[in-house]
Amino acid sequence: MRVILSGGGTAGHINPALALAEVLADRGCDVVFAGTPQGVEARLVPQAGLPFRAFEAAGFDRARPASLVKGVSKIAKSTREAKRWFAEARPDVVVGFGGYVSIPVARAAESLGVPVVVHEQNSVMGMANKYLAKRAVAVCVTYAQSAPAGVEASRVHVTGNPVRRSVIASSRAEGRVMLDVPDDALMLLVFGGSLGARHLNEAIAQMRDELLARDDVRVVHITGPKELDAVRDALALSPAEEERWQVMGYQDRMGETLAAADVIVSRAGATSLAEISARAIPALLVPFPHATADHQTTNARAYVDAGCALMMPDAEVGTEAFRDQVRRLLDDAALRASMTEAARAQGTADAAAKLADVVLAAAGSRGAGVQ
Repeated sequence: MRVILSGGGTAGHINPALALAEVLADRGCDVVFAGTPQGVEARLVPQAGLPFRAFEAAGFDRARPASLVKGVSKIAKSTREAKRWFAEARPDVVVGFGGYVSIPVARAAESLGVPVVVHEQNSVMGMANKYLAKRAVAVCVTYAQSAPAGVEASRVHVTGNPVRRSVIASSRAEGRVMLDVPDDALMLLVFGGSLGARHLNEAIAQMRDELLARDDVRVVHITGPKELDAVRDALALSPAEEERWQVMGYQDRMGETLAAADVIVSRAGATSLAEISARAIPALLVPFPHATADHQTTNARAYVDAGCALMMPDAEVGTEAFRDQVRRLLDDAALRASMTEAARAQGTADAAAKLADVVLAAAGSRGAGVQ
């Protein structure tokens, strides 16, 4: 069976697709990825060992009418190219993960009678997925409220957001060895997603003396590449302190890093939250307030309401209330244990398998079988 995955624009669209690809490959499927030539997917997908096919796609800015004409033209051209490609590739099902490139790929599939499945990672459905969900055979979501109005309940499946195997399979011992963190230390991991978060970085740096005064605490601080120098300057760590407070711009081995952590302070992007949930790590979530439709707050609220984490508005970061929440997580072992138990009950680690079940059922509805 051949499955084509499509998405682009951000790692938040790509990583869940790669997690699904791992499960589909295990089940005997041939998986190919369709994305944009300039997006992050053009780098991440080949790194994961998947065949990659590029199509041009662009969105539009309502304030610039010319951008709409250009965007529609690119999508129309890419739809024609995808149809010609499908004549050779002969896919059994197409799965769209968001981003404008998924529109021409899915439209080509629909025109040829190939089933389309949509997966939405966030609590607020993106524009491309909302458009495709109207005709998709199945609409898979992380949060039940994400499904757009007008989509029949029978087509909606709450699968969760898939997480790559490297994140789930890593062990605490491996992570501690990699980071040189003692087994009996309490490790605080701070990160803001792939680009970092200046406000979080500044607030944690302000706790420098307090955290370093705790002999049992080790800090691993992923600043984002653009913030690295500023954070290092603000912390001004001595060589001895650098052994207890590791600062890095980016970490490409997040599986081991997450596995080593006892407490996390982070933003609430879909991928970050899914990885935190899959590892069941107690967390203080600070949603990015300028995300589209404030979806990070909605993402976080569902997780917090389930008892898996604490949440702090960005406007309160750096205040005594923020510092109190960090202290609470570090000091209250019973609270951390209850959060871990609640997170495990979410079943995020099984999301890729649940999504694969829906995708293969959609392919089977066309009479396809694993070859």
